[in-house]
Amino acid sequence: MKPKPPVATWRWGVWYTALGAALVIFYGLFTPFWFGLRALAWAAEFRARRR
Repeated sequence: MKPKPPVATWRWGVWYTALGAALVIFYGLFTPFWFGLRALAWAAEFRARRR
């Protein structure tokens, strides 16, 4: 069994670019959206308890 060849440099670049884009999308877009939904749910529950 012979050893695997090294990974090409351009593949590492594609990988880190995709990883960076995924982090920006997740933390930059999904997290504020999630907190907004949780705040709306909290406000709805708060209003329901006051009645």
